[in-house]
Amino acid sequence: MTIERIEMSLLRLPFVHFFETSFGRAHDRTFIVIKAFSGGLCGYGECVAEEAPLYSGETTETAWHILKDFLIPLVFRQGVAEPGDFAREAGIFRGNRMAKAGLELALWDLKAKTLGWPLRRLYGGVRDEVEAGVSCGIENSIPELVARVGSYLEQGYRRIKIKIKPGWDVKACEAVRRAYPDIMLQVDANGCYSLADKETLKALDAFRLLLVEQPFPPYDLWDHAQLQKDMATPLCLDESILSLDTARAALEMRSCRIINIKVGRVGGPAEMRKIHDFCDERGVPVWCGGMLESGIGRAHNLHIASLSNFKLPADLSASCRYYKEDIIEPFIELSGPGKIRVPDGPGIGVNPVEERIRKASLRTEVFRGQP
Repeated sequence: MTIERIEMSLLRLPFVHFFETSFGRAHDRTFIVIKAFSGGLCGYGECVAEEAPLYSGETTETAWHILKDFLIPLVFRQGVAEPGDFAREAGIFRGNRMAKAGLELALWDLKAKTLGWPLRRLYGGVRDEVEAGVSCGIENSIPELVARVGSYLEQGYRRIKIKIKPGWDVKACEAVRRAYPDIMLQVDANGCYSLADKETLKALDAFRLLLVEQPFPPYDLWDHAQLQKDMATPLCLDESILSLDTARAALEMRSCRIINIKVGRVGGPAEMRKIHDFCDERGVPVWCGGMLESGIGRAHNLHIASLSNFKLPADLSASCRYYKEDIIEPFIELSGPGKIRVPDGPGIGVNPVEERIRKASLRTEVFRGQP
């Protein structure tokens, strides 16, 4: 397999409903789609870096620069086509994990299509259907939050995650738990608390949560460890986990009991698999987080979530949760109560619709190797 050309497009898609976290409120999402071509086939990847450096220090503009000036030239200069080889060779460049992951995902999709296999077969996935949860942003009022949770339960979701921040935490959990006493419920702070908020966070133990996700900033493993000692509810780390090394450090420090794996955040499927296997060996469950991906990234995540140690429901809701018109066919939908089927066609198993990609594109650039 020889990579003949690579294309990048910067897209913007509007949300069907605003999505608010402790970072702020968003009405749309800007992201990069990467395509790798070989032998008449095209592999698709999605770079999950956002427009502003809030969740991560990477942005769509920094990722575009790294892909254009370093990672794509590396593919052509080194003759790299195998995704594992790319992951190894790209290691010479520090950081920029989301940019690396976007291109590596395209290469994995291309390789699976070349073999005629669904991508989960390359990864060693063990299930053809995954448990899927839904994430609720911060609403204008608590009654609106409770109503939105109810609408998702009516759609068939069985695990609910609500975003929290100081002033929108205990009362929000109390209201949702009162309305729906038996649902699987978890919360996500996106790192907006500090150890000074310890008593507020400990109060969340009363609500029988599956987990409390990323209460403190990403690099604060020590304070997470201090909080976990005093909480019955498992802490889960998200932004803190950038690699196998940080996962190992977090578990050795007992900073958490669960790990959220986002393929973009850790730099691609090769590193994802290392973290998955390390946690599996130690009996630590992982789950697949989402970054509000389009159907391309969402399909990739479904194949990843088919691995054996993804034991908690993933943030992999249906296409219509975020987008009125996704850029794939068929749209990703619930296949049963709280479940989504892993696409079984070659590669990611869904068909990106080029007309919709063009319609949503802000700019596109094409790269070719030397003849």
